Amino acid sequence: MTFEKLSEKQKQVFRWCYRPDSYALICDGSVRSGKTAAMACSFVLWAMSQFSGERFGICGNTVQSAERNIIMELEQMADITHYFQLHYLGSKHILTVTGNGRTNWFHVFGGKDEASYKLVQGLTLAGVLFDEVALMPESFVNQAIARTLSVEEAKLWFNCNPDSPEHWFYKQWIKKADSGERYDALHLHFTMRDNPAMTENKIQRAESMYSGVFYDRYIKGLWKVAEGIVYPMFNREKHIVPNDVPLLPGGDYFISCDYGTLNPTSAGLWYLDPTGHATRLKEYYYSGRSGTPRTDEEHYAALEQLAGENIGDVRAVIVDPSAASFIACIRQHGRMRVRQADNSVLDGIRDTSVLLEKGYLHFCSCCTDIIREFGLYRWNEKQAQDTVLKENDHAMDDMRYFVRTAMRRTIRRARGGEEIR
Repeated sequence: MTFEKLSEKQKQVFRWCYRPDSYALICDGSVRSGKTAAMACSFVLWAMSQFSGERFGICGNTVQSAERNIIMELEQMADITHYFQLHYLGSKHILTVTGNGRTNWFHVFGGKDEASYKLVQGLTLAGVLFDEVALMPESFVNQAIARTLSVEEAKLWFNCNPDSPEHWFYKQWIKKADSGERYDALHLHFTMRDNPAMTENKIQRAESMYSGVFYDRYIKGLWKVAEGIVYPMFNREKHIVPNDVPLLPGGDYFISCDYGTLNPTSAGLWYLDPTGHATRLKEYYYSGRSGTPRTDEEHYAALEQLAGENIGDVRAVIVDPSAASFIACIRQHGRMRVRQADNSVLDGIRDTSVLLEKGYLHFCSCCTDIIREFGLYRWNEKQAQDTVLKENDHAMDDMRYFVRTAMRRTIRRARGGEEIR
């Protein structure tokens, strides 16, 4: 990262840590804005110029995401590898950096849930880099910060894409930094135009990938409330196709299922063609509240009927992993393979939004229940964190299971090769 080729915002990242009043740096904003690479490089350069024999923290939402976003990035930076030797011990999640007669150790942590704070207890850290801090619980972040309090010159790096304005990090750090209450914290807001590597064509391509709240957050870099309909990009003319739509040969059939007892059970038969486009051909939707509750065997019989003559070609039935008895029932019959669904709600909504926006998902006109739910599926605007209303969501859930579990290659292609969380 040659200094002359950096944007002014990126140069501020490199200069900040040497100011006498600096304690915390907060970089938020859009995706592909160049903030992560600049922070990772400046973090290591600062640590190696100021300390020797010290330990530091590199924190991601998971260890794997920190390795992908930070460690692998550092290993490819000429500004780092030209001056220092890097050795990453994956089994212990420790990066050793040596050069100019100094050695420091960088411990990698994942802060994915409330129990994660235990991972950093007992260590003394001279600085911490938090990548994707908005995805971490406050307890984990506070514990990691506490590990630095006994080191006089310790500093903190925070990096994230925006979330809800009710998010704890926005309230406790960004708003206080902007108001001057945290006088020793610098907040830098990045957009894609702060990244010299982003050409106008690349920016336009990125802008076309998102809509709704995800566009506001990932493209505009705004801390925006998730409100209204979850999938505003759904368009009847664009996404609904005739029941006899011709299918490109060479693809795979899947069934996705959201299982319920009193709540509705929703299942869809999908065809995923070789180009990565998927069509929902038929569906099964039954509510135990409006009729007699059905047994697992009755629901299974409905799945066989849904598959019809294609039952031998169904690659997998994708089912919510909590439906243990129904999964066992399908396996007992031995006619269709079962895969437990990836049930990541927000990641699934984001990925489904991308595929709808890019035209990778279509629905035959006979699939009336999922089409109905598109108009009713809404964000819960009364919650501080992003949640959806638990109503009119059963077909929405089975669609999300299919997208996250069967369409990972398509998601990666739609995102321009970006890794899937």
